[in-house]
Amino acid sequence: MSKYMSLNHQKAWVVAVDMGYGHQRAAAPLKNLAYGGEVINANNYKGIPKEDQELWHDSRRFYEFISRFKNVPILGRAAFDLFDKFQEIPPFYPKRDLSDPNLQVKYMHHLIQKKDWGKHLIQKLDKKPMPLITTFFVTAFMAEQFNYSGDIYAVATDTDISRSWVPIDPEKSRIRYFAPSQRAYDRLKRYGVQEDKIFLTGFPLPIELLGQKSLNILKGDLGHRLTNLDPNRKYIEHYGESLVEHLGKNNFPGKKRHHPLTIMFAVGGAGAQREVGVAVVKSLRAKIRRGQVRVILVAGTHKDIKTYFKREIISLGLDKQLGRGVIIIHCLNKEQYFRKFNRALRTTDILWTKPSELSFYTALGLPIVMAPPIGSQEKFNRKWLFMIGSGVEQERAEYTDEWLFDLINTGWFAEAAVNGFLEAPKYGTYNIQKIISAKPEECLRCKTEMRY
Repeated sequence: MSKYMSLNHQKAWVVAVDMGYGHQRAAAPLKNLAYGGEVINANNYKGIPKEDQELWHDSRRFYEFISRFKNVPILGRAAFDLFDKFQEIPPFYPKRDLSDPNLQVKYMHHLIQKKDWGKHLIQKLDKKPMPLITTFFVTAFMAEQFNYSGDIYAVATDTDISRSWVPIDPEKSRIRYFAPSQRAYDRLKRYGVQEDKIFLTGFPLPIELLGQKSLNILKGDLGHRLTNLDPNRKYIEHYGESLVEHLGKNNFPGKKRHHPLTIMFAVGGAGAQREVGVAVVKSLRAKIRRGQVRVILVAGTHKDIKTYFKREIISLGLDKQLGRGVIIIHCLNKEQYFRKFNRALRTTDILWTKPSELSFYTALGLPIVMAPPIGSQEKFNRKWLFMIGSGVEQERAEYTDEWLFDLINTGWFAEAAVNGFLEAPKYGTYNIQKIISAKPEECLRCKTEMRY
């Protein structure tokens, strides 16, 4: 029996890494499970040894550099493709054994074993052993290497995942996995993880955007959103009975708008694709001035991106619309950013982003306009959004005023919003809580909600 079995299973160590947004965004909804109400960043916590911090810093700096360098003609593409080979996801078919470790796994294990990377953190957490939930595979490897006393859980953060998520010898590993999709679940089995160590949970989404387990907040927000996404009511009238069944009569989309048509453009953690957001605003400039459209530009925690957006918006003659027709989201830290981002999502109608971990947010009834993917995992996320019918590739940003409204006028975005709501997993946060509470049999939709 594990040392922590007598403790309150409602609490756990929740560990992320401060690299981009994906791993921290996955951890943020689990804060209610976190001991002390705090999500720990493995690469930036109080007392971290200088040697550990430098190893983390070097890997983060390289990732952000290579993500930006990708845009450099010829050389950038070649350099990124070489880097992506380390985390490449192999084709799913033909079905075969994929348990042999890749170069990234071998290299990470080498650093952990030879440099005692992460040992300080794991020993610190082991002074009060309880379930450890991490959203990054390296910290799961650290916990196992340094004999953490409690159970170790890794939250996969994409619809499909690389071999890098699984240790060198998966059959002997204690690591358990929360799979966000059916494909990720199946992929883990191909990598050699025993089936009893995989839980099909779905991606953890913010509870404040879901409401209770009845999804009362989500359903209400989706009802308002559909009014904007289907102004001609082609989809609403054709599928009215189904909408009442799934949303409830009180949330059926009315004819009066709750807010202006709102498009959110979310820049990635490394700041890539910021120019696309400005091109979108430029194309929609006339509608923004008339109050017909609102654009939210997400700069996250990057002050330079905020400055860039503000400068470009003013140059477009939209300085009077700043804060109303064009809103820039920027915060000093990621915890504040996630809160502000989540609040803005409630009145967002279309989410425009590269197919990152935000792909899972289509479950909130958000249609996704997909910017070009960066990296192997985002290509698979893109495929998943196509499969469930809630994502569309961006056309040329400078013509947004044309193609976006063609799709709106046909009701396609309304259909995509409902597809996301119906087909993407919504209960990940609740399911993880049930499993940590040692009640996996009460997992709300672990085996029935997801088909993809």
